[in-house]
Amino acid sequence: MALVLVVEDEVDLNNLIRDQLHAAGHEVEQAFDGRGALAKVEKEAPDLVILDWMLPDLDGLAVCRRLRENHLMPIIMLTARTDEIDRVLGLEVGADDYVPKPFSMRELLARTRAALRRVALDSQRGEGGLAAGPAPITHGPLRVDPGSHEVSLEGQPLALTPKEYELILLFASYPGRAFSRDFLLERLWTDDYEGLDRTVDTHVRRLRRKLGHVGEQIVTVWGVGYRFVP
Repeated sequence: MALVLVVEDEVDLNNLIRDQLHAAGHEVEQAFDGRGALAKVEKEAPDLVILDWMLPDLDGLAVCRRLRENHLMPIIMLTARTDEIDRVLGLEVGADDYVPKPFSMRELLARTRAALRRVALDSQRGEGGLAAGPAPITHGPLRVDPGSHEVSLEGQPLALTPKEYELILLFASYPGRAFSRDFLLERLWTDDYEGLDRTVDTHVRRLRRKLGHVGEQIVTVWGVGYRFVP
């Protein structure tokens, strides 16, 4: 059973999704606008957010961007906007999946189950993917081993600083997800950093250099931060 937040301003649709999730054994919180959604998350962070794009006050993109500043839970976006550029934009700001309207409830529930399975796998590596875990993470020639805190490229170990290791572990654990500089500062540095968010840029630049051609897969998300595209 998971706690799912449904953010949808169409009351009937919101209630329908709620009822289907209840039937599947989940707890459900509901919000009908963007600010209400942010308030719900701050009160009790859900395991999954189902988020409509078109909302009153703050739209879904703005909500998604704000959630990604502090939270890692999966976000499934619902929208009638089906152009490729819209889908890409939603993924760029941190959405994990995209369900175009109109949709079948069976499909939405299947995507919900898939997202929650990924959460369960991530938890095996430790909260947030930063603690030691038994399973190495592999993306092509890159191998990150949370158990031994070792990173190798094409079988050759890399000499990384602790912060560089934490960065690549976070990126590799959540491929395709955009992370803001503020989120990285708060999660990896807490109060132990010098200066402003240039600290993040400096460490990412050094990490890219050490990763060689794989470093090109850490891409800049303009206006947000960085994401790893294996």
